[in-house]
Amino acid sequence: MSAIRSVADLTEFGRTRLSEHFFMREMLYSEVANFHGMRNIPEDPDLAVHVGRQIARRLLEPLRSAFGHVTIRSAYRSPTLNRFCHDRHNELAARGVTDGAYYCSDNVYSASRHIWDRRDDGGHCGGTVSLVIPWFLPRYEKTGDPRPLAWWIRDNLPDYAEAIFFPWLAAFNIRWYEGEPSKAIYIDDGASPREECLTRPGMGNFDGGHGALYPGFPAP
Repeated sequence: MSAIRSVADLTEFGRTRLSEHFFMREMLYSEVANFHGMRNIPEDPDLAVHVGRQIARRLLEPLRSAFGHVTIRSAYRSPTLNRFCHDRHNELAARGVTDGAYYCSDNVYSASRHIWDRRDDGGHCGGTVSLVIPWFLPRYEKTGDPRPLAWWIRDNLPDYAEAIFFPWLAAFNIRWYEGEPSKAIYIDDGASPREECLTRPGMGNFDGGHGALYPGFPAP
């Protein structure tokens, strides 16, 4: 579709069906945009929809099929919104203030990640979505360990490009990417200065099945 110029355009855009159970509207929500009265609307709606459909069909639908409801925490960010978050984070950090709500990488890094409608420097498109799996929460609340879910993703989502898990509700970022995927999975405990790389190609624990590390999980 052409540029989104009106509420009617945005309403119709939000109705875009990405897959059987997911629509574009839920991908546009942003606490930062709401709080600061900013727009979170794609500059290239067609590319954003293309990427959204890949994410929904290749990642979200398989997760929903296995675990039931999938809660979207954060998905698409416009270039303007992402730049604002990045600049705001740096401004606060310079004053010694830590506020994770504004943490965003710069627009170059975020292209083909949270900025779905910008290709990266290699010309590849892609996208990241942050989500929570409610099915997993009771187990996580007892153990505080997101690794069983991470290993399930490693074994059962062939189209994931990379993932990183956070300590809040076992939320995680997961990416689809049309270029060469890293297949790395990281664990961020919220305290260490750098996240732990759980696995990636070339590590001794990457190949083979890991079912023993997530007993009781559903089949994909």
